[in-house]
Amino acid sequence: MPTTLHIAAACLFDEQGRLLLVRKRNTRFFMLPGGKREPGEDALSALQRELLEELELQLQAGALQPLGQFQAPAANEADTWVQADIFHAALPHAVQPAAELEELRWLDTSLPLPDDLAPLLRDQVLPALKRQPSV
Repeated sequence: MPTTLHIAAACLFDEQGRLLLVRKRNTRFFMLPGGKREPGEDALSALQRELLEELELQLQAGALQPLGQFQAPAANEADTWVQADIFHAALPHAVQPAAELEELRWLDTSLPLPDDLAPLLRDQVLPALKRQPSV
């Protein structure tokens, strides 16, 4: 039986409408910034904590709008699924990778997608973003 990880992640957009992606050290796939929820932690609190740890980014709860809850195979862990609460927000300033992040990338969602996107992002989140004209 596969393990399920409960995560919270954010679609963060720059002024050009590009989506911020991150890649963790020693992994291949790019994904949204965010991470695993601690026991008893709600999705929004987990996301705010992870953004501070990974990007040194402080966003108020009101800046993060819910996009939805999605499920997909985990990108970097075998026999594991992720159950993800996804939010979206405008990125207020430039960020640098911190903690376990090795690389940042900007994704122009109007161009063909690269082949190194996490399944959750490629198969669930990007199609949901296309259905939300206000995002």
